[in-house]
Amino acid sequence: MRKFGIILICLVWMSCEKKEDTPASPNELLPPATIRAVDLSFLPEIRQRNIPFKNQQGIQRDALDIFKEAGSNYVRLRLWHTPGSAHSSLNEVQAFASEIKNKGLKLWITIHYSDTWADPGAQTKPSAWQSLGFTALSDSVFNYSRKVAGLLQPDIVQAGNEINDGLLWPDGRLSVNRANFIHLLKRAISGLRNGHPGSQIMIHYANPQNSNWFFNILKEENVEYDLIGISYYARWHTRNLNIVQTSLASLASEFNKPIVLAETAYPFTLNWADWTNNLVGLNEHLIDGYGASQQGQYQYLVRIRQILNNVPQGIGFCYWAPDWVAFKGPEATDGSSWENMALFDFSFRATQGMRALAAE
Repeated sequence: MRKFGIILICLVWMSCEKKEDTPASPNELLPPATIRAVDLSFLPEIRQRNIPFKNQQGIQRDALDIFKEAGSNYVRLRLWHTPGSAHSSLNEVQAFASEIKNKGLKLWITIHYSDTWADPGAQTKPSAWQSLGFTALSDSVFNYSRKVAGLLQPDIVQAGNEINDGLLWPDGRLSVNRANFIHLLKRAISGLRNGHPGSQIMIHYANPQNSNWFFNILKEENVEYDLIGISYYARWHTRNLNIVQTSLASLASEFNKPIVLAETAYPFTLNWADWTNNLVGLNEHLIDGYGASQQGQYQYLVRIRQILNNVPQGIGFCYWAPDWVAFKGPEATDGSSWENMALFDFSFRATQGMRALAAE
């Protein structure tokens, strides 16, 4: 999914938040989840602003420590080929990956095969590869994948991000040239295997509904991989969680692969903390029975864990951008379009939703 904000034309910052629902018991047992990941791709940039992140007890701590102590066991990071800034570059990701491993957390890398966001609406080739013929492009994909896997040695690595219609457009666009897409995907996977045989390779598709057709193509073409990754957001996909469970169960039954919700999130409020328009902000973006409150956020994540526990081979989830607070200040028009979806409130204190990362 492409994450970006447009300027909110408004002169008032709505800082008051909705009164919270009655908290659930902290002793309530959570359904098991082998993978309890958080995507902290923004954190290196946010750290430069010295945001005073606090745990649920209100004690200021480093954000990475807060997530680990809450129960997260994987950290997911995006990787861009040659980004316009240092953020999400190989150098930044490699340095942060080393810190993550030193903390005893497992590493999950999502390779975008682009200089910027790759998602169902855009899979732009890196600028360095724009003029390459198909054979040279194929070789570049293999060599780059091998290099990345060898340097980072991730526990999980994605061969592309939300590749619903392929990757490396136009060459690898599935709807245009299936054979080219399959060839480039296999070359990416081969490079990853060659660089670090110990990595589990994930194929990532956005939207649990109607995803069987995509994975059936991979099955027909004998694409070899380890994990199915699915993005699910109520804002862009179904608001019916029963459909989510049915769709994931169908994937598990047909393809016999472990399934991970590779991206999900839910708002703790519909208010905002900066002047960057939020992507989720209307009542129609919510799921019935799950309010835009800290308790609603927590209950949503408990339900996600229940769904995955009910799905054969449903092994876990990743919360996308729980750290993406309004880190540039209350009047920033280029700040966060996600601060109401984070796992920190507007005073940078961990929300109740953070409790859903616990092992049990």
